[in-house]
Amino acid sequence: MSIAAKKSRVSKERHEAVVNLRVPAAVRDLIDNAATILGKTRTAFIIESSRKEAIDVMLDQRLFTLDSKRFDAFAKALDEIPASNAKLRQLMSSKSPWEK
Repeated sequence: MSIAAKKSRVSKERHEAVVNLRVPAAVRDLIDNAATILGKTRTAFIIESSRKEAIDVMLDQRLFTLDSKRFDAFAKALDEIPASNAKLRQLMSSKSPWEK
């Protein structure tokens, strides 16, 4: 998909939510300068930057890397049978959120 087609598609997307921000003038100016360098509007810059950061935060919660020694220790811990306890028994006997 060409850049022009992507821009056209993005501009046609329905914007359903409003986000209002109050920031110091210096921060607004910094954002405006960066947006101008990239040829974007302030809004487009803020949305894209916020979206990228949100994705990074979510990935940090789901993706991690380990060197081979730590991976082996992690895999060993996963393979071990956990000690039985009341909270584990309760968890294992409850329905999954998607089953409720």
